[in-house]
Amino acid sequence: MKLQGKIALITGASQGIGRQIALRLAADGANIAVVDMSVEKGELVCEELRAMGVEAKAYKCNVTVTEEVAATVKAVAADLGKVDILVNNAGITRDGLVLSMKDADFDAVLNTNLKGAFNMIRACYSGFIRKKSGRIINISSVSGIMGNAGQANYSASKAGLIGLTKTVARELASRNVTCNAVAPGFIQTAMTKDIGEDNALRTMIPLGRMGKPEDIAEAVAFLASDAAGYITGEVLRVDGGLAM
Repeated sequence: MKLQGKIALITGASQGIGRQIALRLAADGANIAVVDMSVEKGELVCEELRAMGVEAKAYKCNVTVTEEVAATVKAVAADLGKVDILVNNAGITRDGLVLSMKDADFDAVLNTNLKGAFNMIRACYSGFIRKKSGRIINISSVSGIMGNAGQANYSASKAGLIGLTKTVARELASRNVTCNAVAPGFIQTAMTKDIGEDNALRTMIPLGRMGKPEDIAEAVAFLASDAAGYITGEVLRVDGGLAM
């Protein structure tokens, strides 16, 4: 198994893409720290993971709170031994046109999607340096590459995440730590439930269909593996050709 003995910390892992990433990395043998706002939902995912024969533990954490993030990373290291793979998947939306967008909605999305990832990376940073190995995978979005009307906050946060990815990749490259981003397109999750199969947006996707959480999980599994050891600072679009 490609990730046997590795510890993966995944934020927003109780549902959707995060849950699928957890299941996929566990299939490769990784032990999983399920980090989410709901420890109850996280524990349900942990039950699925343990049934696959790996260790799994749920942690309640608000990624926007620096102290909570630091305490969570410390707890994961104490419980599971280390952090080898960090997947920053936690994210929210608060859509609206620029003219009518509330400050609170703009700030909430930036704080969760971008500052939350920064907090997690910073908390894991010294551990990666000491081990001289590690994988950081940030879940961005094609909205951060091409923009999306009504999502000034979301697009800005995901574009910022790409910039953060490239900077961290440069900072940690000499320590054999890679940092990459995956940019999903329209994926079938609770966040996109209002996009119907006959929606006009589907005509914008060259492959003619929405993606599945499994599509994103496969990309993350690749970037977490030894096969991706010479890839860093990359943004891997998984979008059916939407942003090409």
